[in-house]
Amino acid sequence: MNAPPNAPLYNKDILRLAADIPHHQRLPDAQASVEKRSPTCGSRVTADVRMADGRLADMGLDVKACALGQASAALMAGHAIGLTAQELADARDRLAAYLSGDSDDLAFWPGLSVLAPARGYPARHASIRLGFEAIAEAARQADA
Repeated sequence: MNAPPNAPLYNKDILRLAADIPHHQRLPDAQASVEKRSPTCGSRVTADVRMADGRLADMGLDVKACALGQASAALMAGHAIGLTAQELADARDRLAAYLSGDSDDLAFWPGLSVLAPARGYPARHASIRLGFEAIAEAARQADA
């Protein structure tokens, strides 16, 4: 379900997610680490991963982003364990397609509808994509 177009950009659900990011510690023995930065606002997400049997076994995040970037990273981190590098790349691409208006589907990832009001704010899109981009790239590197 998408939020109505007049929904506030920063609401209590987004702020709650931003305050409680799962896996919000770097992994000391990561197989791969990737940092992604938004050139627009300077937000940054670093993702550390360990893969096992082709699936994400553990992850760690360092998130320095606005509340929207933090909330998106929290949603990603809450459901990424157990997925393949390809599934994580697909989620990254589907999020980008939604934000750009090429798709209306948010059902591919639990909870993303909370970010629907941000679709109308292109300057926020890079920050929202950071967690998904960093984890997908780190998983690809670790799985290679």
